[in-house]
Amino acid sequence: MATSALAGKSAVVTGGSRGIGRAIVMRLAADGAAVVFGYRSDEAAAKQVVADVEAAGGQAMSVAADLAEPAEVARLFVAADEFFAKLGISGLDILVNNAAIALVKPMTEVTEPEYDRVMAVNAKGTFVAIQQAAQRMPQGGNIVSVTSMTTVMTRPGESVYTASKAAVEQFTRVAADELAERGIRVNAVSSGPTDSGPGGMLRSSTTAEQRQQVAAMTPLGRVGEPEDIADIVAFLVSPDARWLTGQNLRATGGLVKGC
Repeated sequence: MATSALAGKSAVVTGGSRGIGRAIVMRLAADGAAVVFGYRSDEAAAKQVVADVEAAGGQAMSVAADLAEPAEVARLFVAADEFFAKLGISGLDILVNNAAIALVKPMTEVTEPEYDRVMAVNAKGTFVAIQQAAQRMPQGGNIVSVTSMTTVMTRPGESVYTASKAAVEQFTRVAADELAERGIRVNAVSSGPTDSGPGGMLRSSTTAEQRQQVAAMTPLGRVGEPEDIADIVAFLVSPDARWLTGQNLRATGGLVKGC
């Protein structure tokens, strides 16, 4: 493995089978953490992530879980407990809330089931995951949630997605206050346009021409890559970020310069 910054630590990552989530799983495992990650339905992709982690000398396990269902979120954490116990690790050190679904549709056309589904996965799923993690974390744990620059740079058609991510940002602020007495740090990373490959959120909602336009608008001259976000998450859960909590880092390549 690349480093041992997180040697002996345990981590749960939601939405870890592809894109940003996969990059986060790979990075945390490379830093020495044992990682359990959830995925919605792509079992083949999840198995490949586990195989890639193990091939690099790390430890990981995947668990199918629909974050819209609190019982399945709880099952993810119970499975993680059992996996970590087999490795001789007690408690949970790191939670990364990454799983999310997008909806691009005018407000006047959004159906109630569509609204409920996005909010259930993105907002409620994150809320329940924070609850589950907080019950297991010892002194000095870390929670990081991946959110979106759309909360400060809105786009037509993303009302429900943006609202769900805004909720996650507020959960971050309140949890940072509530868990501070236990030394648990809670932060967020607002990602800008990030190309996670075919089937990813960016490519599913934009054309190649639109992605080129966004890259031209960004001071650093490109859209993000999953590893860009994973490296920031790795920093936030490391001892180097010990004085950061309740923060939301805007990882947008300068497209959003701060709020």
